[in-house]
Amino acid sequence: MSTDLVLTRSTTLPLETVWARLPEISTAHKFGVQAVHNLREKMESKGVPFARECRVLEICNPKHAQVVLNQAIAISTALPCRISIYEENGRTILATLKPTMLLTMFDAPGAAATAREVEDTIIRIMDEACRG
Repeated sequence: MSTDLVLTRSTTLPLETVWARLPEISTAHKFGVQAVHNLREKMESKGVPFARECRVLEICNPKHAQVVLNQAIAISTALPCRISIYEENGRTILATLKPTMLLTMFDAPGAAATAREVEDTIIRIMDEACRG
């Protein structure tokens, strides 16, 4: 599924397999891992039952971040980029917010080319992770 704001990829590979590959693939594309979140574990640790597996990988390329932050520091509210991974209808789904669409919330037309480049790279990262 792909909407104006969310881009998804789907695979039959197990979530654990795709999750294990994401950091290495991101790093190969010059995106460092900033944080990892296991939403099910985090919610359960707070006493909130949550049966679904959902993890989020936060990644960033500092050179691209510098370009967009120099255009509008408020873009920091949308950084770093996030790739979510979860299961839906027997498939593993990767999802991300499109940087090109997020950019439209800010007055930063000079950052459009960088947002496109970041989005293209995140798509490649997700596609590679889904290929196994």
